[in-house]
Amino acid sequence: MDGYVVDILLVDDNEDDTFMTEEAFADAKLVNIVRVLRDGEEAMAYIRREGIYKNASRPGLVLLDINMPKKNGFEVLSELKDDPKFSTIPVVMLTTSQREEDVVRSYAGGACTFISKPVNMEKLKEIASHFALYWAMIARVPTLEGTP
Repeated sequence: MDGYVVDILLVDDNEDDTFMTEEAFADAKLVNIVRVLRDGEEAMAYIRREGIYKNASRPGLVLLDINMPKKNGFEVLSELKDDPKFSTIPVVMLTTSQREEDVVRSYAGGACTFISKPVNMEKLKEIASHFALYWAMIARVPTLEGTP
């Protein structure tokens, strides 16, 4: 993490949602969405630096949707938390789901936060602002790669 900026990997297959999320975080100068990926397999390739992602930077934080093609958010969360090289990367479930079982499953799987996406852009900007302040100025994000 450079100074007070947290690099974020956003994993979501819905183009409208990713556009809104990127727009909401554009005003939050303390976070930087470094990459947007559309499915769980692509996310794991990025994090593992496989193929076209061999020079990818390690994200300080992953924003992860639940319902995605190829590999859903719970599968990605499980793979990250089961691998000592990546288990320290904080994962925030950012999803349209409001189901209690998804909330419970997310925390049980190792997510550090569960946020239901609002459909209102102003509310999303407000959440992004609070989120950025918390993750960049209050929370400590691991910086050492491969540290279990």
